[in-house]
Amino acid sequence: MTIQFNAKTREKQGSSASRRLRRAGSVPAIVYGTSAPVQIEVDHNEIFHALRNEAFHSSVLSMVLDGTAQSVILKDTQWHPYKQQVLHMDFQRVDATHKIHVKVPLHFVNADIAPGVKLEGGMVSHPLTELDLECLPGDLPEFVEVDLKDLKSGASIHVSALTLPKGVKALTHGEDPVVATILAVRGSDDAEDTAA
Repeated sequence: MTIQFNAKTREKQGSSASRRLRRAGSVPAIVYGTSAPVQIEVDHNEIFHALRNEAFHSSVLSMVLDGTAQSVILKDTQWHPYKQQVLHMDFQRVDATHKIHVKVPLHFVNADIAPGVKLEGGMVSHPLTELDLECLPGDLPEFVEVDLKDLKSGASIHVSALTLPKGVKALTHGEDPVVATILAVRGSDDAEDTAA
């Protein structure tokens, strides 16, 4: 499934031009990579609703700029401090032959049947909720699944234990961080100690 959005080239630049754009219901943005950066604008309502879709943040998008489609990924979004308003966006053009570096969400499954939760009453902790991946644009997954079905209380799953699609590499900077762990609930032990 390709996610598509519309954009047009922005003629005027600067903070006052950006404020006028926002008042008119548009969002100033920039697209860079593979050639010269281009100042663009996108419709606020269209992009606001697109941002609510998790896949928009971690997929190769089809940006129709002045009628011509380009493949891009979302690199950054700036929000108003307290209003539901997008202030600025950064997109990066992608080339099918060059690897990209993208943050992808983690989807945790089977937590309810994990022995550490179901039998031992533990709680699942998620130190990481997204993962840095490097791959070609065509290999980019929308998310990475983390299966907790065999996890016992006190046990953890590390990035190295995840099953990644072919051609996809996790960027962990030489470490093997914990993705999920089941914390033992101490309430029952404390109650027994008090009774004794």
